[in-house]
Amino acid sequence: MTDPEGLARLRHIGWRDDALPDDPRRLARVVAQHRAGYEVHDGTEAFNAQPAGQFLKRGLDPAQRPAVGDFVLLSRATHPVIEEILPRRSTLTRAAAGERYERQVIAANIDFVMVLTGLDGDFNPSRIERYLTLVEGSGARAVVLLSKADTGVDVEAAVSGLLARLPADSAVHAINGKDPATVDLLAPYLGPGMSAVLVGSSGAGKSTLTNTLLGEERMATSAVRSHDSRGRHTTTHRALLSLPTGGCLIDTPGMRELKLTGEENLDLFADIETLVAQCRFTNCTHGKEPGCAVQAALASGELSPQRWRNFLKLHEEREEQAATMEARLRRKAGPKHSGGKPRRGGWSHDED
Repeated sequence: MTDPEGLARLRHIGWRDDALPDDPRRLARVVAQHRAGYEVHDGTEAFNAQPAGQFLKRGLDPAQRPAVGDFVLLSRATHPVIEEILPRRSTLTRAAAGERYERQVIAANIDFVMVLTGLDGDFNPSRIERYLTLVEGSGARAVVLLSKADTGVDVEAAVSGLLARLPADSAVHAINGKDPATVDLLAPYLGPGMSAVLVGSSGAGKSTLTNTLLGEERMATSAVRSHDSRGRHTTTHRALLSLPTGGCLIDTPGMRELKLTGEENLDLFADIETLVAQCRFTNCTHGKEPGCAVQAALASGELSPQRWRNFLKLHEEREEQAATMEARLRRKAGPKHSGGKPRRGGWSHDED
C-alpha cells in the first residue's frame, strides 16, 4: 500500500520500505521497553502499548517477543495492543546473563552497530573483538568508535594497533564525544531512514555522545572511576531516539557481560581459521606438533599471542553455548529428537 504522507512520517522512525503493509492495523515502532509494557511511536506521536497474549506465554523464546527497534502492528483500540511483529531485517542478540540459556535481543532493524569504547582504562581490543563477533550475522555493520580522543592518549598508536587485529574493511573512528564535529563524522551512518544501536561498557561515553548527536542535554551523564575508567549505568533501559540528521539511534545501558549465543561464525578470525587448515595434521592441537601453521605464525609475528588467545577463548565459548542451546532444543523436542552439534577442537588457552 502506498501512502506518500504516511511513508514520509514513518521515515522519521526508520521505516525503509517503499510501501506500507496492506493491513488495517496501526503501524508503529517499539522505541522503549519497560516493566509495565512498551512505548511505541507511529511517526507522529509516542504512546504506550501492551503485548498481546501470545507474547506472554511461559517458555517463549525472548527473541520472539517485541524488542526495541521492532516494527509492529497494533490494534486500534483505546488501549493499543501489539498483535504482530513485522519481519526483522536485522537483529543484534546476545546470550542473556546468568546460568540459564536464553537469547536476548539488544536491538532490531538496525543498519549499524556502533561499538563505543574509551581510549582510557576502558580500552581493550579483546573486548572489541568480542563485540564484533556478536555483530557477525546480525545483518548490521559494525562501526568502532574510540571515545575520549581528547584526553592526551596516543590516538594514532591505539587506532593502528586495533586495525592490525581487525579485517581490512573495518570502520574505526577516534572521536571526542563532546565535539559537535562528531555529528558530521558520523552522519553517513545516521542519515534519513537509517538506524544504529550504540553499545559499550558503562563510562565509555554513550550518553555524552548521544547528547551531542541530539544537539541537547537529554541523557544523564556521570563521572567514571579513576582506577578503571568505568562508570555507573546512567542509561537504565534501551531507547530509540530520532536524531536531527534524520536517522534513529538506540542507546543502551552499559553491558558488563557479553555472552556469545553459540551461533556466531567467528568470521572476524578468518585468517586464523585459514592457518588452522594449513597445519600438517588435521587433529593438530597447535601445541608442539611438527608442521603447525599456527605456531609458525606465532613465532614469525604474523599472529599475535593476544589475538590467538582471544580466538581460543571465543571459540571455546561459542562451542559451549552451541552445546547448551542444542541440549535445550533436545529437551523441548522430547525423546525422539537426537543428535547434537559436536564440539570442534579442544584447544587450551589462557585468560587475557
